[in-house]
Amino acid sequence: MKVTREDKEECEVVLTIEVEAEEAKKAKDRALKYLATRINIPGFRKGKAPKAMVERQAGKEYVLQETFEEIYPNALNKAIEDEKLDPVTRPEVEEITLEDGKDVVFKATFINRPEITLGEYKNLKVEKVVKEVTAEDVDKEVENFRFRNSKLIDADENATVEDKDFITLDFKGYVNGEPFEGGEGKDYPLTIGSKNFIDNFEDQLIGMKVGEEKKINVTFPEDYHAAELAGKPAEFECTVRTIKKRELPPADDELAKKVSTFETMAELREDIEKNLKETAERVAKNEQEQKAIELAAENTKMEIPSKLVEKRVDSLVNQMATRLAQQGMTLDMYLSYAGMDIMKLRESYREDAKKQVKIDFMLNAIADKEGIKVESEDVDKEIKGMATAFGASEKDVRNILREEGRIMDLTYTTLMKKVTHVITDSIEG
Repeated sequence: MKVTREDKEECEVVLTIEVEAEEAKKAKDRALKYLATRINIPGFRKGKAPKAMVERQAGKEYVLQETFEEIYPNALNKAIEDEKLDPVTRPEVEEITLEDGKDVVFKATFINRPEITLGEYKNLKVEKVVKEVTAEDVDKEVENFRFRNSKLIDADENATVEDKDFITLDFKGYVNGEPFEGGEGKDYPLTIGSKNFIDNFEDQLIGMKVGEEKKINVTFPEDYHAAELAGKPAEFECTVRTIKKRELPPADDELAKKVSTFETMAELREDIEKNLKETAERVAKNEQEQKAIELAAENTKMEIPSKLVEKRVDSLVNQMATRLAQQGMTLDMYLSYAGMDIMKLRESYREDAKKQVKIDFMLNAIADKEGIKVESEDVDKEIKGMATAFGASEKDVRNILREEGRIMDLTYTTLMKKVTHVITDSIEG
């Protein structure tokens, strides 16, 4: 076997592999032997028909293709091993010469693992910034309990719109004096302060009475989903149809008993403060660890192949499409609403994809350097955690992972977690 290697830009490698005619003939014999067990030929039991008859029955082109399938995997693997390569993409195989009695020649193109120079990744100095929990934060949570347990009552005839009121509204919007699509509503339900409308639209409704008409002026944000409206001023003709006042219960012990297991509001406030502090600590730790990983990646030197970045962008777009489908929306619908095309969406993901690709390579390089391996007990621990999270048995989770072919994915994810701890467990705050 002869191998010619061509190193191209961005870690792309092209191998031209020539397999001698004699080896090709052996591969063809194996292919015909296999085909004989699959083809019905009158007068012969399966697997017993002469090779020539099998070839006539199957067709020359089909036999050649089966011969190639016999040849190229082993030949390619040996070439990669001999050249000491480490592909990180599936090789794209192209047949060059595939004829009876001749050497078989084919090309394989793939991205080889880039050369990586690790920088500092241990004992990184990253500050942990924990958000202070104030009495106002606790007050907001209590107000949320009051709001969720409030009652709506009809306002009297002289009432005016106030913050947190529930109203119905007629409106019609104009840009440059012309109505625009989606800018009109009848008996539209709105809670004042919900920020469902752009700019300070809801604030300008405060003080209006039922039946009152008012012109409200706003400006669409620069990143508004409808590109034709982004950044433009608009005028809305509005009429309040109904007002309902929100009757909030007092923030007393009775409310605490209703919304929690506590007997007093003081106990509930103490628990709210405790939970807010725990959340703030958890968020701060996660942010600190993510910054440490990103800093380690910044310290790493490597070439990032654009093809790998594009593959990661593909993955991010597919993940988004899946999330949209769960909400009953297609990607095309989202793009239409957002006023962008697929290329603009891909561009918005590209920088993050590039960062993710670099972090993945860095973590793998650290695993090699530190000799980190995944043991069976590591995978068992992950499966146990998944079982607890989903309320299922470990056996069922393991069976599902096997059926879906995701055991290897779980093993890789477990490896990445172990490597990540090498960085995060040594952070100097």
